[in-house]
Parts: sequence; C-alpha cells; structure tokens
Amino acid sequence: MLVKHRHRPLLHIGRMNPNNPATDFDAAWMARYDFPAPRYTSYPTAPQFRADFDEARYREAIRTSNAASPPRPLSLYVHMPFCWSPCFYCGCNRIITHDKGRADRYLEQLAREVAMVAPLFDKGRTVRQLHLGGGTPNFADPDRLKRLLDMLRAHFEFGDDYEGVEAGIEIDPRFSDAAYVRELGAMGFNRLSIGVQDFDPRVQAAVNRLQTPEETRVAVDAARGSGFTSVNIDLIYGLPRQTPAGFAQTLAQVIDIAPDRLAVYGYAHLPRLFKAQRQIDASELPDAAARMHLFGLALEMLGDAGYVHVGMDHFARPDDELVRAQAEGTLQRNFQGYSTRGECDIVGLGMSAIGRIGDSYSQNARDITGYALALENDRLPVAKGIVLDRDDLVRRAVIGELMCRGRIDFDAFDERHGIVSEEYFADAWPRLRHLEADGLLELSARQLEATTRGRLLLRVIAMSFDAYLAAEQPQQEPRYARSV
Repeated sequence: MLVKHRHRPLLHIGRMNPNNPATDFDAAWMARYDFPAPRYTSYPTAPQFRADFDEARYREAIRTSNAASPPRPLSLYVHMPFCWSPCFYCGCNRIITHDKGRADRYLEQLAREVAMVAPLFDKGRTVRQLHLGGGTPNFADPDRLKRLLDMLRAHFEFGDDYEGVEAGIEIDPRFSDAAYVRELGAMGFNRLSIGVQDFDPRVQAAVNRLQTPEETRVAVDAARGSGFTSVNIDLIYGLPRQTPAGFAQTLAQVIDIAPDRLAVYGYAHLPRLFKAQRQIDASELPDAAARMHLFGLALEMLGDAGYVHVGMDHFARPDDELVRAQAEGTLQRNFQGYSTRGECDIVGLGMSAIGRIGDSYSQNARDITGYALALENDRLPVAKGIVLDRDDLVRRAVIGELMCRGRIDFDAFDERHGIVSEEYFADAWPRLRHLEADGLLELSARQLEATTRGRLLLRVIAMSFDAYLAAEQPQQEPRYARSV
C-alpha cells in the first residue's frame, strides 16, 4: 500500500540559515575554478569506457556479481529516448518524433533485451529501485507504460505492489496532465522528476521549450495527491538570455511550488558533441561572471528558503532522505546523481543506457540502429564499458567519499583498503596542498575535509585523485561541463 505524501511548506529562515553556502560565496574567487571538470557519477568516467568491453565481459561481470555475499539488490534504469520536439540545450541521447508507433517497436526491442538479461541474475536478487529516464518517458501513454512495467515484473523480482521499491520517472509537464500523473501513481511510481530549466519566456524561446509555471504546478499537485513521496524539479543556469532578474523570478516561482528536491545544473555548451546546441546563439550566452552570479543567486535563494545543499547542484528539504543519508554517511552517487541506494547493481536497459554491475561499467549502443541490430541477432547490445582494476576501485572509493560526504577519514579509509593514503596518493598531495592554501580544504595525514567554499567545488578537489586526467590528450573541445 502506497503512503500518501503530505506536503509541508518549507520554513523560510532567511539569512539565519547557518548551512546556506551563499554566506561564503565569492564569485570572483569561484571564477578561478570555472573550468571543465567531470561530474563523477562514475569513476572511471564514461570517456574511459572501451569498445573491448563486449557482451562476453558483461556476462562475466554478472556471474561475478552473482557470487557476492550477501547478494546485491538491483536497480533498473530504462532509457526512453523519444521526444516530441528538441530542447536546444539538451545533451541527452534522444529521438525526435511524433510517431507513437516507434514507441511500440522500441518496447518490443526492450522486451527482447529484458528477456535476455534478466535470467543472467540469480533468483533472489530483488529490484529495489526503478528509474525511467530519457528522452521523455511520458512520450509513452499509460497503456504503453503499463506494458513496460508488466514486462519488467515478469522477468525481474519485485516486491508485492512495488513494496519498498523506489520507482521514479522523468516527465515533461507540457505533455502530461493531472490525470496522467495520477495514472503514474496508480501504477506504483512514487518519485517524479520534472524538467523546468527556466520560466522566463525569453529564455524558453531561445532554447525551444515553452512551459508555464501553471503546467508545472499541475503536475506537482497531482503527484502529491497520488502516492508520490518525492518530487524533483530541474533548473539550468547559464542559458541564453538569462538575467539575474529573470532567474530570480524563476527561483521564486519554483520555491513557491515547493518541490522536495531541486537540481540546479550549469549549462554545458558543447555544440561539437550535441547537434541541437548548434541552434543556440552563443553570443546570447551569459559570460563567466554572469554565470557565476546566477549560481550564487540560486545558492542564496534556495538556502534562504530552507533547502539544504546536498552537494554540487543538488538541494533538498531538510527532512528529505538525501539529507538524512548525508548526515548518516550513507549517501551514494550514481548516473542519476545522488542516491540512497548505492548498494544496488544498476542494470541499464535500452538504447545508450549505462549500467554498473559489480566492479564494471557498461553502456549499450548509443544509436537505435545499433541497439536494434544487436537484439535482432540475439546479442546483448553492449557497446563499451570497463572492468575496474584495484587502483580504479581505490580511487573510486576516495572520490565517492569526497563527493558524498565532503570529507575523508584517512585512518578508516586506509584500514579498509590496506594502503597509506599519503603514500598511495603521493601524486595528488601537492595538488591538495595547493587547494588547501587557496581555502578549498583542510588536509592532514589523518583527514581531508572540504571547507564551506570547497563543498561548492567538490569536483575540482576530486580531480586531484583522478589518475586518467593527467594521461588525457588535450581536446579541441572539452569533454566535461564546467565546474560551476
């Protein structure tokens, strides 16, 4: 039985909030670290995935994972690639179409992949988490989504009525009404993520996404009456035509809607990598100083509204489980951002989906043709991936602790991994000392702790431990979004 979420307004505590990072925000100081940096949703990061990780290695990773004791539960990520129209800022892997028949064909392909993958996992490995991302998952109507869920439940082990399963879905509220959201709740979804980006009509016109606050509020209100326990809203700063006044108005409108969580991302303008971004007039983008101002505005207004800065670009209400997990030291990070279900193996399903099985990462074919062709030939559509060696595992662990907790207890870390951190990370220590001198962290042989300022730049600190960055050749265009 799903528990209805009873909305409680946030406590507006203004400048009295001691945890508001805006109180220590210095735009000029932050600007010196405004350069491309990995988001560390994985380590090694996706550019390190290799084509020699094939179906055979994927199957071997699952066999190895099955032998773990106790058996790890599963998290399913299903990529739904279809969108009705392109949002010019988007870097996601998606297909623009109005043909609903393509969704039917895609569901058939997903059914084939699920039927091949699910039996590879031992019985008893139950699903604890399900997430539908895209693209626009609500491109599929309720009947098609029910078919998808029935297919997953027929092959994977779920609890009765999704009991104990965190089931999330991303939606575009321009193409869903209150009845649609209520249907999602009836299916068992309990987490909703809504793209907004900016409510300023001038910005929306520049990025080809016209969306009203009212459309967003309808979806949020329907979710709160339909069994959803959490609602997230995504915003983006650094978009064309954004101004402090306009973005402040958007923030005020979102605060009034009062989602449980917010993600406030910096726009990454990489038109060489993402074709849709070539529609954006680069001369209309805010410059570095203006971007920094927008970021500082988000920190200030969300902090003053009572939201807790969980890390990087994520904010949550004080009673949210992300905040509790951070306080208890159990917060995790994966391809969907921050999570409380880090103990799960992630099974990526669908075109371009990324998974994490045991000590490996894998990604399916990024194009629909390659994805479909593999399945037609009775092959899993794995296109690339990586098996982590011992050094990868140690560095993944230290980066994970830093990104999720903002601190590293080297005594405990060294005992768990059988190393002496100051020696093992000897290459990182000079960089860490430099960051310490600049006020990002406090460092000793026993502990690293990010300062208030440093918590805004955890990606920059984490780069010190990344063994792959130093070996990378200079790129004509950055692979990563800017750190701020």
